[in-house]
Amino acid sequence: MEKKLWVFLLIFVAVGVWSGINPFETGLWFLEAGMCIIGVAILAFTYKRFKFTTMTYTVILIHIIILFVGAHYSYAKVPLFDWIKELCDSSRNNYDKVGHFMQGFGPAMIARELLIRLDIIRKRSWIPFLVVSICLAISAFYELIEWRVAVLSNDGAEDFLGMQGYEWDTQSDMLCAMIGAITMLVLFSRIQDKQIKKMGK
Repeated sequence: MEKKLWVFLLIFVAVGVWSGINPFETGLWFLEAGMCIIGVAILAFTYKRFKFTTMTYTVILIHIIILFVGAHYSYAKVPLFDWIKELCDSSRNNYDKVGHFMQGFGPAMIARELLIRLDIIRKRSWIPFLVVSICLAISAFYELIEWRVAVLSNDGAEDFLGMQGYEWDTQSDMLCAMIGAITMLVLFSRIQDKQIKKMGK
């Protein structure tokens, strides 16, 4: 494994340990942070067969850090965004929207790289549509998981969902994911292409 990936792994462990120390609610922490741990385990298990570009690994790490922070404080109580909430005289802490933006941005980068490098689709003009569709499907599936877990958790439902009284929270979450996916495609596709080219596809 490359040295920079060992650094990434060290950062992952350090932030994960910090996140797990006295979290807002232990059960919720396992639900939120557990996805990060499973994701990294999958990346490690498949590393020899498929290595992503450095940019993709970097975005994955940033996404994981955002999730760990949300798992530690709960998405509705991240201190920095509480301060922004007060500064902007807003009715809610919007840190969860950052997480959902990355829920589109990160998977878009992963999906696009897989579609290109594995030659899943020959016509490149279809890739943006497929990437956005994949990201929206992931976002919708996550909302279904949130709904089911919230039903089972009873008292912890509000903290896990992070709705903060906003009735259109689910729809706005998916919108943020779509915006994240489109942002990645518009701003970073060419950079990703260059990194893929360096890897020899």
